[in-house]
Amino acid sequence: MIAPEAGLSVSRQCALLEIARSSFYYRPRPVSAEELDLLKRLDRIFTDHPVYGSRRLQVALLREGVLVGRRRVRRLMRKLGLWAVRPKRNTSKRHPGHKVYPYLLRGKTIDQPNQVWAADITYIAMRQGFLYLVAIIDWATRRVLSWRLSNTLTAGFCVEALSEALGRFGKPGIFNTDQGAQFTGDEFTQMLTDHGIEISMDGRGRCHDNIFVERLWWTVKHEWVYLRPAANGIEQKRSLAEFFDWYNLRRPHQALGWRTPDEAYLGEPTAATAQAA
Repeated sequence: MIAPEAGLSVSRQCALLEIARSSFYYRPRPVSAEELDLLKRLDRIFTDHPVYGSRRLQVALLREGVLVGRRRVRRLMRKLGLWAVRPKRNTSKRHPGHKVYPYLLRGKTIDQPNQVWAADITYIAMRQGFLYLVAIIDWATRRVLSWRLSNTLTAGFCVEALSEALGRFGKPGIFNTDQGAQFTGDEFTQMLTDHGIEISMDGRGRCHDNIFVERLWWTVKHEWVYLRPAANGIEQKRSLAEFFDWYNLRRPHQALGWRTPDEAYLGEPTAATAQAA
C-alpha cells in the first residue's frame, strides 16, 4: 500500500512496488457489471479470431444473445486496444506527433537470443475490473524478459518494463513494437536510441508482424487467466508472476525443439539431446 505521508516519495514507493506512478494518481470511473461482461466477451472472441473487426464482433455477440450496437463495439475495442488483423486505415492508436519507424524484420532470419526483442500490450480481465499487461519477449527463444501491469494505457509501465529488461538481459539488436502511442513516444524510443538499438514497428493493421507476442497472449489467456480469474490487481499480479515463471521455466515449445524458453535463451540442450550425450 502506498502512503503519501511515509518517509519515501510516492515515486520511490511505486518503484519498489513495481507499479507505474500514474496508477497511484489515477482514479478510474466505475465500470458497470454489464460493461465488464461485454469487455470480457469481446476479449475472448477477439483472442480466438483476431481478424474480426467491429462488424463481425457485433455479429458474434448477437449469436451469443448479446444485443449491442456497432458504435459501442468500436468504443469498447478502442478501450481494449484491439484492431482487426488486416491492412486498413486508422487501425492503431497512433499519436499524430510521434515518429513511426519502418518494419525491419521482413525476410530476416531470427534465430539467436537478443537478436530481436518485441513488446505488446493486452487486456487482462478480472472478476471486478480489468488491467493492461505489457510484456517484452525475446523473439527467437520466446522468453518473456519483463512485464508490467497498469490500470491505464499511459507509457510509464511500458518504459518500466523496458528498463528492467535492459538492466537484466543486456540489449537486443532490434526492438519491434506496434505503432501504439506508448511505443512511439519519446520516452520509450529515446531509451532504445540511447542504447544503440534499432527500432522496428509493425505495419498498420498487421499485428501478425509481431506474431510471437500474439501467440503469447493466447497462451496467457487460454492456459491461465481464463482458468484463474483474479479478484483484484494484487491477486492478478501474483498469478501472472506464477504464470511467467511456469512459461519460461517449464513450458516446452515444439518450435524450440521441445525446449523451454529458458533453455533456448540460455543455450541449454533438449532433454533428449542431453540424455543421448
